[in-house]
Amino acid sequence: MRMWFLWLTVIVFNLVFLFMPKKLTIIELFTTCLFAMVLQQVVDLALDLKLDLYGYFTKGIQWRYLIPIFGIYPAVNAIFLNYYQYMKNYKQRLLYIIGCSIFSVIYEALAIKTGYFYHHYWKLLYSGIAYPFLLLLLLLVLEWVRRMIHYQYDRVTR
Repeated sequence: MRMWFLWLTVIVFNLVFLFMPKKLTIIELFTTCLFAMVLQQVVDLALDLKLDLYGYFTKGIQWRYLIPIFGIYPAVNAIFLNYYQYMKNYKQRLLYIIGCSIFSVIYEALAIKTGYFYHHYWKLLYSGIAYPFLLLLLLLVLEWVRRMIHYQYDRVTR
């Protein structure tokens, strides 16, 4: 198993997150990343552990499974949401979502090739179809969080 790819991406994604100019508040970053991690866990429970469609490393739960969960997912979600804020019009936003989805499929293929991720009955095509919807869901959650913050602020200042 070639763990170098996993560790390299943990370092790179987190460095990008650390040094990027942030357009999101701490609460927006925290809540959207937490939502993404919970959703990922629920989906993995069904598709990985229950249906055995894909998984990390080998079948079953292992401690090293936590490396991508805490080392990659929060940073990648925050990077996606943060840079989405720079997109000025719908065409840029659509291209950004498509580009991030393509990047995600390529990254998944590399994760499979290096052995920290595997597919049984899952196909990259399924991921390619799912990623745009998952990214849109993240954007909806960010919008929902912003509305809750605004609502709470309005209630307190009345």
